Formats: sequence, C-alpha cells, structure tokens
Amino acid sequence: MIYVFKTSVRTKSEVRKLEPHLNSILPMKKWNFDLEDCDRILRIEGDEDVVPKITDLLRQHEIHCEELQ
Repeated sequence: MIYVFKTSVRTKSEVRKLEPHLNSILPMKKWNFDLEDCDRILRIEGDEDVVPKITDLLRQHEIHCEELQ
C-alpha cells in the first residue's frame, strides 16, 4: 500500500533532520518527499497502517501533516 501525506516540509535540511526518525519507525519501508509538489508530499510504501505514527512524529517536530486519500 502507498500512503500519501501533505506536509509543511520545505527544505532538504528538514528532510535530513527527519530521516533518522522516519527510518526508526519505518524500518525496511520506502519513503520519500516531493518538495517540488505544492503539497510537499511524503510518500510511504508499506503493508501496515502508518498513518498514526507518521502524523504523531511530524506533529512532534511541528510539521503539518495530513493524509491524502
């Protein structure tokens, strides 16, 4: 399954700061940010429901995050 989130991440520097946190809660999963998209999309490929984990993590880092359906 592919999960898609609209975020407020703006820079590669922010992505680098989030990287270890995302890797720790998403081991063995593929994820990436599309910072050129107007919604600064985070895509995650995986089998389990990651929505609560991702929204909590990003909110802890004061980043807006909203799942797109």
